[in-house]
Amino acid sequence: MRILVVDCKKIKEKLVEKLLRANISVDDFVKKQIEEYTGPFSDVLKRNLIVAQQTGLPLCQDTGMVEFFVFVGYNVVFTQPLEDILNEAVRQVYMRNPFRYSVVKDPIFERKNTFDNTPAVVHTFITDRENVQIRFLVKGGGSENLTRLFMLNPSVRTDEILDVIVGHIKEHGAKGCPPLNVGIGIGGSSDKALVLSKLALTRQRNEENSDPRYAELEKVIVERLNELKIGFQGLFSSITAYAVHIEHAPTHIANLPVAISVDCYLCRKGVVDVEPERIESL
Repeated sequence: MRILVVDCKKIKEKLVEKLLRANISVDDFVKKQIEEYTGPFSDVLKRNLIVAQQTGLPLCQDTGMVEFFVFVGYNVVFTQPLEDILNEAVRQVYMRNPFRYSVVKDPIFERKNTFDNTPAVVHTFITDRENVQIRFLVKGGGSENLTRLFMLNPSVRTDEILDVIVGHIKEHGAKGCPPLNVGIGIGGSSDKALVLSKLALTRQRNEENSDPRYAELEKVIVERLNELKIGFQGLFSSITAYAVHIEHAPTHIANLPVAISVDCYLCRKGVVDVEPERIESL
């Protein structure tokens, strides 16, 4: 059996660069949307992009909690524990830059800040690929608070599922700093659906679902959401959503879990691919 060894130093170097960039710059699509926006506070949003790029200040005061999705081959090993290196990368970026620390150690009682924005949230997926791909989201608290899980009756019609999704965004979408990137997880167990909805947010904007039926659902949902015209910052002056992506999985015959996650208009995310340093035989 071939063992593929991945150098964690390379992972850290690439992640530090991508995490920094995600906090101070937007991709070309989002930049174009902001530049073409002429509604309320458009000058403020445009100025914000310029200031962040020129000074290294974050695009938003909520510099988020980092969530990782790691796809790793079954025969890949690391030179140090993976979660350690992911947290090291987060710690370095947030402590060496003027980024807010947004993580508390205990969720209920003390709620004391960890003062380095760790620990990150890490999801690991074992694959048959011979490299490592790490996707991440910089997840602000406002958009995270819009996350929902609906345990629907498996006999519901497709249009009823759409009504649930659109109804949720109609009621709460303005709270998430729209236009939104919307991720939907369907199937699996309740917790699986939630993870799938987050994973859907890491997809490329124009990347359609490989199943034509779900690809059509994505198109229908984004069209219905944009009919709401919630607009930038919820001021009802433009689109509601940039994109909708669905991830689905097999589920129990008595269940139909549907989870919704959203990203704010900045869509702070990234992808790092790392090839093995060397190959060893077992």
